[in-house]
Amino acid sequence: MLTQRDILLGRANLLAILTIGYNFVEGIVSMLLGGADETLALFGFGVDSFIEVISAIGVWHMLRRIRHNQGETRDAFEQRALRITGGAFYALTAGLVLMAILSLMQQHKPETTLWGVVVSLVSMSFMWLLIHYKTRVGTALNSPAILADAACSRACVYLSVVLLIASAGFELTGIGSLDAIGALLIAWLTWKEGKEAFGKARGMNCSCSCSCSS
Repeated sequence: MLTQRDILLGRANLLAILTIGYNFVEGIVSMLLGGADETLALFGFGVDSFIEVISAIGVWHMLRRIRHNQGETRDAFEQRALRITGGAFYALTAGLVLMAILSLMQQHKPETTLWGVVVSLVSMSFMWLLIHYKTRVGTALNSPAILADAACSRACVYLSVVLLIASAGFELTGIGSLDAIGALLIAWLTWKEGKEAFGKARGMNCSCSCSCSS
């Protein structure tokens, strides 16, 4: 017979799987649309989503261990996944900065940023739902690890807000540099995500700028 803890951990596991699936689809869609419309901000957002998949797999692995009463301390697999995630975020940061500078120098304008508006709104809505339910499950389980994951998921919302502002700004004004500026802001956030990932690998539950409950 399933206990209340088993049910809650099952919900947490489902939320982790949904996070992996959503970020994977969002990454493909954003990169394809960003490449087709020549919008650097949307393309970079898509690459970030793919990197988030690696991090989410680490969380899913952690939940499997918790379900078997093996504690919340990160094992070698999770630490390795976090280091790969951190390195990928830093590489994305460098790439976005270089491409944004080149875009500004060439005064490049995207074809359209309408899809950036659509993707960002969908992402913000879905991520807020994930944060809400992860927080509920983490609170019910009194799990610092799940609560930290929920709190740090806000970084995805911040990225979506930046994408929305940059995309809507270009659609309203036609100023091409807004796309590159949006990419630079996304680069700054991905650098923070990389720092957060390496902090977690060193044993910190949440090294991001968000407020983490415990």
